[in-house]
Amino acid sequence: MMTGRTAEQRRELGDFVRALREKQKPADLGLAAGSRRRTPGLRREEVAQLCGLSVTWYTWLEQGRDMSLSPAALARFANALKLGRAERAYLFELSGRRDPEQGGKEKEPIPPAVLATLERIDAPAYLLDLTWTARAWNGEAERLFTGWLDRPGDRNLLRFIFLEPQARALIRDYENRARRVVAEFRADVSAHMADPAVRHLIDDLRRESQDFQRFWNEHWVLGREGGERTFNHPRDGFQRYEQATFAVSGHPDLKLTVLIDARDATASQVA
Repeated sequence: MMTGRTAEQRRELGDFVRALREKQKPADLGLAAGSRRRTPGLRREEVAQLCGLSVTWYTWLEQGRDMSLSPAALARFANALKLGRAERAYLFELSGRRDPEQGGKEKEPIPPAVLATLERIDAPAYLLDLTWTARAWNGEAERLFTGWLDRPGDRNLLRFIFLEPQARALIRDYENRARRVVAEFRADVSAHMADPAVRHLIDDLRRESQDFQRFWNEHWVLGREGGERTFNHPRDGFQRYEQATFAVSGHPDLKLTVLIDARDATASQVA
């Protein structure tokens, strides 16, 4: 259902879908252009037919009604109109649905420019995917996160925090930080609970970690807002950072996290 989406979000989705329809050239989709078209692009009836949807359903979508939107129906619409990657991602983001064609696919390679940027950041920095598995990181992050990024194996952040004993020694104020991580993860994947990889991760952690099970059952939700992060590093001692997280343009499932030395962050505020 689209229930839970605001009226403004529904209107934006309807306007976006209508704009996509009006931009289409009939000939590009195998339709006769004709000489009696009174509106640009395709007719609603034509889009509905191409997508295998009812005209009523499609009309309600453009009108921004509070209605049922299945990921499969949205995928048929995106495929029929041959949407580009950014358009398709925006469609599913507005609808609050997970693109079914993303599930089960091999992970996309990280763009070289993103990797180059990561290496040039003079602070611990890493990329997380939808399941909060590290896809790439720099040397500073590898040195900081002992037991997670400095050795082969599972690079999932949640599995490290809840299943690796080293995490309890490394992360200061472990109980509160672990609880916040679960709340942030719940908010981050709220629209993707049906994704097989997300579901598998949650089920595994609930089964293998009593702490994760307890925090998950609290249903606490927080945005990934950053803030202070402190560590007891086995070699470098006490470490204090300010965390910032950024979206990666064109890759909605990737997040770049950077940990800035708290002294530098404070100096920047003073300046």
